[in-house]
Amino acid sequence: MNIARAIAAERQAGGSILDHLATLADPLRCRMLLVLERHELTVSELCVVLQLPQSTVSRHLKTLADAQWVSSRRDGTSRFYSMSVGDLDGGARRLWPLIREQVATTSGVEHDERRLSRVLARRRSKSEEFFSSASGQWDRLREDLFGESFHLHALLGLLDEKAVVGDLGCGTGQLSDLVAPHVAGVIAVDSSGDMLQAARRRLKHRDNVDVRRGTLEALPVDNGHLDIAMLALVLHHVADPALALTEAARVVRRGGRIQIIDMLPHDRADYQQQMGHVWLGFPEDQMRKMLTTAGFDHVRVCALPINDEAKGPALFAATATKA
Repeated sequence: MNIARAIAAERQAGGSILDHLATLADPLRCRMLLVLERHELTVSELCVVLQLPQSTVSRHLKTLADAQWVSSRRDGTSRFYSMSVGDLDGGARRLWPLIREQVATTSGVEHDERRLSRVLARRRSKSEEFFSSASGQWDRLREDLFGESFHLHALLGLLDEKAVVGDLGCGTGQLSDLVAPHVAGVIAVDSSGDMLQAARRRLKHRDNVDVRRGTLEALPVDNGHLDIAMLALVLHHVADPALALTEAARVVRRGGRIQIIDMLPHDRADYQQQMGHVWLGFPEDQMRKMLTTAGFDHVRVCALPINDEAKGPALFAATATKA
């Protein structure tokens, strides 16, 4: 269906495509939506991707937000903007695929994509710098923040002696070491060379643990190889959590499960500078939505019991089944 036919159909249905055309008349707004459909970004990140001054980006974002094309959420001192087709009204949902097809071939979009890749790479580098410097004290740091047994609450109902488990974002291998005696095998993945060195030292006595280097956005694991994927206090370090969950869905077999432990929303903005956190926790409804979109169902998200000795934010556990 072309745009003219879409407008005609919308007139008959009493819809709002004509109202949306005025909003999308500016090509810059269309490029902005193309980027925000793919990734959640701040105003400053959009300035880099689109090579526009902040005042221009903010003005266009306000227009798009007023027309309900984009939504935003606050994370600490930052505000992230995104565009989700599923949240658009009926007229906008019918119009956007036609606009997207036209905009995707225009000049500048390819450069936007390259700059977007660099922006996301910059997010990752913050976490990587922290991991390189913190590997020697990582276990103590996590215990100081969350208590030494935070993960046990989430593990008890998951383990099967025949299971192959993925410890995704394994750090120094603490979780892999605990899980290995109870399952057939563990694949421990991390992107930090320093963390992996510490993990190999810890796990050298475990003959059923395979330590591999890779990112959560591109896991070095075959399709459907895992029975269980575990992500323990790692998702807040990932530049694109939604992509990481989609990748986790790829490597988990149909009917397999994912287990996530992470922080609920908090205001510890200093964690971003001190420990390379990209996200200040995740709301429960956001986690449910990301898991469902990634290809999981039977999603459950619940807050974990608070450890009185822990200094860090409250945690949640999320479980889901690969559809």
